[in-house]
Amino acid sequence: MTQHYMPPATRRLMTFFVMAAAIMNQVDTTIANVALPHIQGSTSASREQITWVLTSYIVALAIFTPLTGWLAGRFGRKRVVLFSIIGFTVASGLCGMAVNLDELIAFRILQGIAGASLVPMSQATLLDAYPPEEHGSAMAIFGLAAITGPLVGPLAGGYLTEHLSWRWVFFINLPIGVMAWIGLSATMPEYPGTRTARLDFAGFGLLAVAIGSLQLMLDRGQVLDWFGSTEIWIEAAIAAITLYLFIVHSMTTRHPFVSPAVFTDRNFVLCSIVGFFLGVLIYSPMSLLPEMLESLFGYPTMDVGMAMAPRGLGVLIAMLAIGRLINRVDFRVLVGVGMLLTAYSMWHLSYISLQSDSWIVVTTGVIQGVGSSMIFVPLSAMTFATLPAHLRNEGAALNTLVRSYGGAVGIALIQVLIYRNEAVVQSRLTEGLRPDNPAVRMAMPDTDFSLPENAARVGAEVVRQAMMVSYVDAFWGLCLVGIFASSLVLLLRAPKSPPAA
Repeated sequence: MTQHYMPPATRRLMTFFVMAAAIMNQVDTTIANVALPHIQGSTSASREQITWVLTSYIVALAIFTPLTGWLAGRFGRKRVVLFSIIGFTVASGLCGMAVNLDELIAFRILQGIAGASLVPMSQATLLDAYPPEEHGSAMAIFGLAAITGPLVGPLAGGYLTEHLSWRWVFFINLPIGVMAWIGLSATMPEYPGTRTARLDFAGFGLLAVAIGSLQLMLDRGQVLDWFGSTEIWIEAAIAAITLYLFIVHSMTTRHPFVSPAVFTDRNFVLCSIVGFFLGVLIYSPMSLLPEMLESLFGYPTMDVGMAMAPRGLGVLIAMLAIGRLINRVDFRVLVGVGMLLTAYSMWHLSYISLQSDSWIVVTTGVIQGVGSSMIFVPLSAMTFATLPAHLRNEGAALNTLVRSYGGAVGIALIQVLIYRNEAVVQSRLTEGLRPDNPAVRMAMPDTDFSLPENAARVGAEVVRQAMMVSYVDAFWGLCLVGIFASSLVLLLRAPKSPPAA
């Protein structure tokens, strides 16, 4: 039977509102990064705690994204999309009104849960709204969300924080969400739910608790001195027990949330691991750079946003090039080169010093944008190239979860490394600051260490130098992660035929 499509004018309107919802969600993954130092001051959070604003959102998004397909099949796509927009918009307003860190983290989790279905449902809606011969154009339009997020997010975050308040980083979603909800209520057709397999709530719940407990342990470990704290032991035990129960449950139930059979496919497992490291390499620098530029270099918030925005330019360049290369070059070559470019950007960034200007951040951001975008499309194709068709739903859910969770784990671990390394470097530098040290006498011949103001000035400079060294070492570590991930590409099998357009 011939499928009837909506009139072109209505379809264009619906596309605009669908893209507004998707872009709102994508921008929120980057817009808060620039405002983190201001949020830290307003909520009296420590440097270790403020990153929870990022990781809580990413983890919630990762856990609940795999539920999207089942929810759409059970309740209908339009209902899920409209409910998600309402939830995301309300949660954004609550984030802007939060009076302390605990409230902000709770509302960010709610924001991630509500927004998990916006991007996949927006993509599915565009595919259904356009005839097959126009799917390429529809996906090109959808690709704007991927470009707009990293490009607009830092700029918007910097402008709103500097000229208004960090709260407007979240309030800006209110008019966009209301507009998208009203527009889609009027233009989006009903996509009725279809009969779907029964969701394995037990498996989903066990996996969610395991991931949440592990992330809580990683986020709070530095604050509570790791396994010197009873809380960390409890969180580690809960994560281990629920993960074990999830594995046992998945191998014994008839319809598991994730079929164990997906782990027998070598390409899927290796591509998921590479995707995990890709999440680490994308999200970790974006959490480090705003704090570094504002605290060590004294950049205004707007300048931080402008320095980080060109990363979106790299994404655009790669997207234009990848369309010409995808059917001509071995996918493994594209992934390997992209991963090495990302590693190179971290290596180049490791040469930053307290005398550097913002151009090193701009150039490395463009390089990383190119590298990460070169990886995504061919890696997605290889992930499912050898996976049986009946396992693709479970595979897509798990792959998305692993890639997103890599970003949360990367942010947590890289912050731990920075704080510990900073303490070690500061201790070593302080050991040598003695009046009888010839090097100190040569560098500061007229400094009287008995005066409190001189001691304070020297101490502050030691802290700055230690922080700079810790950031440099962190970028070196991310470079090594990229090199290791690129070596895994050698174990992959390329698909026998190129993906459909």
